[in-house]
Amino acid sequence: MINILEVEETNRMVSDENLDVRTITIGISLFDCIDSDLDKLNENIYKKITTVAKDLVPVGDKIEKEFGIPIVHKRISVTPIAMIGAAACHSPKDYVTIAKTLDKAAKKVGVNFLGGYSAIVSKGMTTQDKMLIESIPEALSSTDFVCSSVNVGSTKTGINMDAVRLLGQIVKDTALATEENDSLGCAKLVVFCNAPDDNPFMAGAFHGVSEADAIINVGVSGPGVVKTALSHVRGESFEVLCETIKKTAFKITRVGQAVAKEASRMLHIPFGIIDLSLAPTPAVGDSVADILEEIGVEKAGAPGTTAALALLNDQVKKGGIMASSYVGGLSGAFIPVSEDQGMIDSVEAGALTIEKLEAMTCVCSVGLDMIAIPGDTKATTISGIIADEMAIGMVNQKTTAVRLIPVIGKTVGDSVEFGGLLGHAPIMPVNQFDCQDFVNRKGRIPAPIHSFKN
Repeated sequence: MINILEVEETNRMVSDENLDVRTITIGISLFDCIDSDLDKLNENIYKKITTVAKDLVPVGDKIEKEFGIPIVHKRISVTPIAMIGAAACHSPKDYVTIAKTLDKAAKKVGVNFLGGYSAIVSKGMTTQDKMLIESIPEALSSTDFVCSSVNVGSTKTGINMDAVRLLGQIVKDTALATEENDSLGCAKLVVFCNAPDDNPFMAGAFHGVSEADAIINVGVSGPGVVKTALSHVRGESFEVLCETIKKTAFKITRVGQAVAKEASRMLHIPFGIIDLSLAPTPAVGDSVADILEEIGVEKAGAPGTTAALALLNDQVKKGGIMASSYVGGLSGAFIPVSEDQGMIDSVEAGALTIEKLEAMTCVCSVGLDMIAIPGDTKATTISGIIADEMAIGMVNQKTTAVRLIPVIGKTVGDSVEFGGLLGHAPIMPVNQFDCQDFVNRKGRIPAPIHSFKN
């Protein structure tokens, strides 16, 4: 039973500590939309999405009012489009028509983002996979709400370096295609290793092939709540610190569980998972970097930062798993630079570099996220950064991701404003030494020895 003290505590978390349900996401299978006729395929996709998700936004708004908890976004994820379009698409431009259909459907039902313009190429690329990847710059520059992801590696298969090399150029081309909007298209493109099937967080969400016809996934966030809780145990032992994070994560997850169950009931769609991720926003007081500083480092990036992040990530997961039987997705702590004011402050203070962020991704939930870099960065350098991050995921049997934004016309010392949840960011320097001879080797990096388990 929930008592009045817990209600008051939750209200305080919402009003004073930036607690929110970051997203209710409907995952929709599009396998039954497949048709060899492109026009018919697009018609089927539009009809399926606008039928299944027609009530998502009003239901989300109703739950928000009834529970008194902000639900920041309502989103849709769909089956990877490289598969859905395979029978009908004969060129990258054919795939772009599907992106425009997805965007039209997203606007019709009123969601904030739609994910699943995706391909899974961790071991090799089909002709259709390659066409979708080649279509990404035009697809993201000609739509508003569509997000794209490509899974290029896994612990079981290794890293598809042909795809990594191609995506370095695709990131550059997407930046150029959206140059007038400070290369914003790259904020809607993420490259994964070990991508989960059930991720409600953009830009990497897609509806996995192992999922049901439709599913409700909820993403919960609350860095401000954790930071406030830790401020009350300042100077205490690691045991007290860990217990405080776990208990706080438990409370946050219970809020998400309540929202997810109610959304599932009202929409008549099965509940999937709670993704308990400390996903920051640009708002002051809603920062993962602030938590790390509360734990004891002067600035995020200082010595001890990686250990503090490892502790935080682990305790968040332990607390969340106790609160729900179905915790999944990316659950843990995110470190996107542009979306976290504390991270931005650390970059500007010189405490945080891309190399330190890469080290931190060994223990956080995702990877190098929302990092703005000089617009003249070479495609092979971007591929090299992607390869490094994929290797961390592959060897450590965890999800890692890269969302780099080479902002055309800007260089180190400049900053860029994306707006909304995407925030703003200083342009970060990248290593200037070359890696093209490595990147241009063909084939794939094989799976590590510890992947051979069956």
